[in-house]
Amino acid sequence: MSSILVADDQLVMRNMFKSILSATDHDVVYVEDGQKAYQEATKRRFDLVISDLYMPFMTGIELTAKLRSLSTYKGVPILIVSTENATDRKQEGRQAGASGWIVKPISSQKLMPAVNKLLS
Repeated sequence: MSSILVADDQLVMRNMFKSILSATDHDVVYVEDGQKAYQEATKRRFDLVISDLYMPFMTGIELTAKLRSLSTYKGVPILIVSTENATDRKQEGRQAGASGWIVKPISSQKLMPAVNKLLS
């Protein structure tokens, strides 16, 4: 069983992630902003981090860069999820250390192949 941290400021999106990921045997923790995601990530090591791009207190790109500065998160996959589809934003995410990018709206067909690939 893998542990996954999901950070998204919108309750409806956290519920969407819950409905998709509840069908798996992964241990999933849900938080509502980048600051809380960072706090959770420093309490324990997750096998995958999924982060919204635009959140209060810390964006997904800022969270990615901050996690990558920790030795425990050097090789942990980080997936950014956003309505943003601009090439320069995706490039900024890659430069911060993101392993992938999914454009919202999310669905099981979009999310699960990415999660399975990143966790394998």
